[in-house]
Amino acid sequence: MSMKFAIHNTFTTNKKLDDLEELGPLPSSNSQTACSESGPPDGGFGAWGTVFGCFLMQFCGFGYISSFGVYQDYYTRIYLTNHPPSAISWIGALASFLAVNVTLISGPLYDRGWFYHLVIVGSSLQSLSLFALSFAKPGQFYMIFIVQGVLFGIGMSLTYGPCLAVVSQHFSRRRTLMMSLVTSGTPLGAMVHPIMLNHLLNGTVSFARGVRASAGFVSALLLIACLSMRTRRVPVPTVSYNVVVRKCSREVLFILMTVGILLCQTGYYFPVFYLQLDSIKHGIDVHFSFYSLVIMNAACVIGRCTAGAIATYTGVLNFTIASTVACSAIITSMMALSDVASVVVIALAYGYFSGVYIALIVPLVAEFTPDLSELGARMGLCFAFTGMCGPISGALLGSQYRWWMPSLFSGVSSLHCSQALCQNLHLARLLCRKFDVCGDAPADIPPRNKRKPSVASRDT
Repeated sequence: MSMKFAIHNTFTTNKKLDDLEELGPLPSSNSQTACSESGPPDGGFGAWGTVFGCFLMQFCGFGYISSFGVYQDYYTRIYLTNHPPSAISWIGALASFLAVNVTLISGPLYDRGWFYHLVIVGSSLQSLSLFALSFAKPGQFYMIFIVQGVLFGIGMSLTYGPCLAVVSQHFSRRRTLMMSLVTSGTPLGAMVHPIMLNHLLNGTVSFARGVRASAGFVSALLLIACLSMRTRRVPVPTVSYNVVVRKCSREVLFILMTVGILLCQTGYYFPVFYLQLDSIKHGIDVHFSFYSLVIMNAACVIGRCTAGAIATYTGVLNFTIASTVACSAIITSMMALSDVASVVVIALAYGYFSGVYIALIVPLVAEFTPDLSELGARMGLCFAFTGMCGPISGALLGSQYRWWMPSLFSGVSSLHCSQALCQNLHLARLLCRKFDVCGDAPADIPPRNKRKPSVASRDT
């Protein structure tokens, strides 16, 4: 018996008979046969095309919203000068919040085979929102808020979870590595989009024409992504969404993991949204400050691409804990930002370790998901309450720009995340010692010895 099922059964207190009563309609014998004949191919034209399409989705989704620091700086200094930074930061924070929170809806829909519907509608909403943003006039805060914050966020939410989960249909042995490559589209997009937006918005091109040019670029890539992705025939979930929720509410490891991700996400967006503005307000050259986000996201690409390979040796949970501790220290050190050297060091260090953390979130959820047909629903539950750092940090920053307050708050939040994940690791190791789990247990939770599982654990 694998470690995942031992952990799952230990912390799930409902009886087997109760579960059988709550089961939905079973999949047909044809679908079971089709899925049992062959597992994920771990390669092939369709698999790599799907990875490429999912990469482009991340490039145009979170890659674009991660460049909101450019909009934050432009709105604060030029376009929305009559609104405080905390109010403006609600735009980007709400978009990122909706992108992961609405996964509560898109996750179960993905599990039921609505993948193509979700990515087509989501891509259309993203494209429409950016073209609509180009018609906003200076001072029209609420129009920008609705278009860029609400509409774009909902569009991302319909594509974000499904585009990460669909990779698990094509890859098994290299799943963590492929998910890391897919998520590397976000920092790469956060490198390209800020350069484009800074030259368009702060150059000779007007706000309207600059945003339209950006919208056309994003729309073309989203179209290519939709044409590239494919799904495989997988089993339909045999339990309802309510049953998955009840199961997760009784799993201590899943709860601790969700709390840890929530705490880390609370502090994650502070450098992403405010590093460029922080540089400018400290008297650093404006042209160099424009590239601070580019430097950070260049390091983030390296972090996301290498996370999967390193996690193969260290374990997903171990490497996640290390990355959150590093992020906590780096965010707190933003209080000392004063010159070009400090900006470069913070951007490079935070970019790498935040990239590692983001790349390992979905593999971490999959690590503690006994049945991958529930992965979409579990991702929705895990991501439901994340992404609210922007307005909290903006409120702490205030109009006087007290940088130490949001830096300390965000750093402490990330540190508490590592504590929650450490407790998760400790409990998982205790379970392995109790059940003598061996064989296919993950590398970050080694078995106590190499004896075979007991008869009682095999029966469960």
